[in-house]
Amino acid sequence: MNSRTFRQHLWRWLFFSIPYRSRRLLGAAGWFKQPDFLIIGAQRAGTTALYGQLTQQPQVRPALLKEIHYFDLNSQKPPSWYLAHFPLRLCQPFVTGEASPYYLFHPAVPRRVFALLPAVKLIVLLRHPVHRAYSNYHHAHKLGFESRSFREAVEAEMRQPYTLDEPMQHRELSYLARGIYHEQLTRWRQFFPADQLLILKSEDYFTQPEATLRRVMDYLALPVLQKVATVDPETNANLYPEPIAPALKEELNAFFAPHNQQLAEHFEFPIEDWT
Repeated sequence: MNSRTFRQHLWRWLFFSIPYRSRRLLGAAGWFKQPDFLIIGAQRAGTTALYGQLTQQPQVRPALLKEIHYFDLNSQKPPSWYLAHFPLRLCQPFVTGEASPYYLFHPAVPRRVFALLPAVKLIVLLRHPVHRAYSNYHHAHKLGFESRSFREAVEAEMRQPYTLDEPMQHRELSYLARGIYHEQLTRWRQFFPADQLLILKSEDYFTQPEATLRRVMDYLALPVLQKVATVDPETNANLYPEPIAPALKEELNAFFAPHNQQLAEHFEFPIEDWT
């Protein structure tokens, strides 16, 4: 265990040894640094790998948890609870942040983030929506949320998309809706200007992680000091037992085509290799 990893484990131990009431008081008193950035999604698009590589840089310190889920699942808790998940303010400058990929998709999150962190920098990874959906499906199956075939699941969602009235299904089984990126980004742009929203392509990150990390560090006004490893697009996932059936993949490409076109037109996002 290197010294940086030891400090991170020590910080987590110290945090969880502090009584909850004391953590809230320290957070309310401003002892903890506010997050400088949020990786808001998309799910199954490389957020875990990017956050891990980002927080290996010596100028970036991690939160206690990669996914705090304050603005989606824990918004009833006070801001002091949220801020207490970040490092204590120190004389040495650093940046910190978290990565909760449900933030991009949850419709109430942009307003909540803006109310607490109007100057925060937002980072988004977007993956080919069909590949993202298939990865999401296998992830849900692995966790026990899904028992249908992939075709049965997406056809059911086409007939009736999930809403927040069905919170578990909305969060875990929205294979198609999570890939309609332009709608989600439009909600965020209602509150945050373009220069606070860095939109990256997952496929670029998977093939050129150093170049992508450099873009992120430039966005955060920091130099890249630590060499990064290659990225597995299916980190923490089992290998798929079989590829998507060609006919179903063609149907899904057709489903996403108009949405991808709007993404390209409204956000100048390159989709050539998604077609």
